[in-house]
Amino acid sequence: MSDHVEIRREGPVLSIILSRPERRNALTVAMYAELADAVRSAAADPDVRLITIRGEGADFTAGNDLMDFLSEARPDAIEELPVGRFLLALADNEVPLIAVVQGNAIGIGTTMLLHCDLVLADAEARFKMPFVELGLVPEAASSLILPRLSGRRAAARMLLLGESFSAEEAAQWGIVSHVVPAGRLEDALAGVIKTLLSRPPEALHLTQRLLRSADRDAIGERIGVEGAHFNERLQSDEIKQAIAAFFAARSGAAA
Repeated sequence: MSDHVEIRREGPVLSIILSRPERRNALTVAMYAELADAVRSAAADPDVRLITIRGEGADFTAGNDLMDFLSEARPDAIEELPVGRFLLALADNEVPLIAVVQGNAIGIGTTMLLHCDLVLADAEARFKMPFVELGLVPEAASSLILPRLSGRRAAARMLLLGESFSAEEAAQWGIVSHVVPAGRLEDALAGVIKTLLSRPPEALHLTQRLLRSADRDAIGERIGVEGAHFNERLQSDEIKQAIAAFFAARSGAAA
């Protein structure tokens, strides 16, 4: 188990908190395992009506902890990996899921939002998917979902160029549902939770299932296809060079 994922239960609301602020909530293999278990358990509990996910501190998440992620033994099947189990749990989830984003949402910090029903973002939040830059390919079915949400050209900007973009742009492209004035995320979340809990629970549950049902099989299949390519890329010379350049740049900046 991880010491960096906090699970809180407050009545019918299950809160998942990424709690590694000293590393910008960078996700480790152990964190992915705990996140997958938390989503699956909540989905199986009839008393859980809402799930929230957020990051502690200045950032939502900086994405993968690269050294931890690259050290993991990688079976061929995506569902055998903790990160794969987490992504498939998100894709299969039938409990309304709300993400709360502040600071930076990098890599999977952005792609996981595509599986949330509502995303509340601080107006100063920033988003980036630098997969190609790192010699990788997209994951979380983002190569399928993003073009459907934002159009192929905007998806190409995000995935091919890996450009950083704002909360306003994320809302324009369908990644974010609410852009919240700086410092007002907690109030906004409380308001959304209050509204959702006031709705007839079965109607809410069925509507969430209907919203997700049309694409579920295609999304699960794309997660598998992307995962296979991702695993292949992890053995490539390109990623070795990209990771070396990444850490060299970071060391140079620190110096």
